[in-house]
Amino acid sequence: MAKRAKPLPTLEWLQPRLNISRAASLLSFFGLATLLLVWNFYFANVPSNLLWVILGAQLAPLLLLAPGLILGNARAHAWACFVVNLYFIQGVLAAFDPSKALYGWLLTVLSFSLFCAALMFTRWRFQYERILAGEV
Repeated sequence: MAKRAKPLPTLEWLQPRLNISRAASLLSFFGLATLLLVWNFYFANVPSNLLWVILGAQLAPLLLLAPGLILGNARAHAWACFVVNLYFIQGVLAAFDPSKALYGWLLTVLSFSLFCAALMFTRWRFQYERILAGEV
């Protein structure tokens, strides 16, 4: 016996969830970028000649995702779910160091919130597009 597909939610149900998840993902995204900038400029003991190299390596993945996230592209949000795992790992590792514990916890929380918000936006956006395409 074939399994029946679960019915799609209504547009009225999806629209506020899309707006909230997109706002949460953008807030987490910019919070993550700001945290990396503030930490490296003011609190990290990095020699000035290496600062831009470290910032470039940490911000390059976020800069690649930025246009798609800002425009609300579902695929960019899906890719953000993969990329943000790097920051989650960095945050967990930093949280074990007492001198970087606050930074580590903030990085972990922001990356986790970005992951969840981007994941939900991706799911709801594809459902929204399926409904607009006429699928019932």
